[in-house]
Amino acid sequence: MKPDKRLRYRFEYFAFLALAAAMRMLPLELASRWSGALWRLIAPRSRRHRRALNNLALAFPEKTPGEIEQIARGMWENLGRTFAEFFHIDRIFNSDRIEFESQETFDALRRSDGRAIACGLHLGNWEILTQSGLLLGWRPAGVYQKIANPFVDRYVSTLRAPYYPGGLMQKSPRTAVSLLRHAREGGCVALLADQREGRGVAAPFFGKPAPSNPFPALVARSVDAPLYVFRAKRLDGVRFSIRIAQVPVPQTDNRDADIEAATRNLQSTLEAMVRDAPDQWMWIHRRWG
Repeated sequence: MKPDKRLRYRFEYFAFLALAAAMRMLPLELASRWSGALWRLIAPRSRRHRRALNNLALAFPEKTPGEIEQIARGMWENLGRTFAEFFHIDRIFNSDRIEFESQETFDALRRSDGRAIACGLHLGNWEILTQSGLLLGWRPAGVYQKIANPFVDRYVSTLRAPYYPGGLMQKSPRTAVSLLRHAREGGCVALLADQREGRGVAAPFFGKPAPSNPFPALVARSVDAPLYVFRAKRLDGVRFSIRIAQVPVPQTDNRDADIEAATRNLQSTLEAMVRDAPDQWMWIHRRWG
């Protein structure tokens, strides 16, 4: 690493540590509320706000520009809240702020052997989704996208690692092999499945073809494991409701067709959850291209 880049990274890291310390000093509810309000005020001035508006107009052609704007601003507030809550993630986990929509589903999964593919989406506070798996007695293994700054990356991954007892792996070509092995050995694989995958399956998403990651369906089909979507919807302040939906995975003689069908089923389930709380989903992704 070049000296000037290392110096810049260290400066960014110290600024990040100062921000983290400030967030930790504030009470959880206050940190979440203030950060949400600040993001709602400032973020609409960014270039990504325009992308969010374009994506929303594509997904909801029936809505007025004013309605689209309100959803986008709600998105920024939720993202601001989620950012602040990350520094209090242990306090959220060790509280009664998380509830399950269906106690029957929770009880049934808790009696299962923990072999599953659990997909999440960037809605509400997705950082708490692993807590759902831990409460079920599962040992999820997950993937994270490396942060450019290595010092910040180490801080963030260290904070997340305890909630992935099956392993938290940096995204790379070898990661898929490790996750598949973990699933074959009876483990739970946890993934976020709502982002664009350039060479993925063209699955309908809000009525438009969206390149989607077939890996969750591939693993579920390959090891004959159930495929679920976990969604953490923000209720009021720092309180969340977890919904769990099982996704159909065909098992026919045509493996490739089964994976494509399961991927479409997965994206359909994700779309339904986004429609239920559009102001809590991250519309700044290049989801359709």
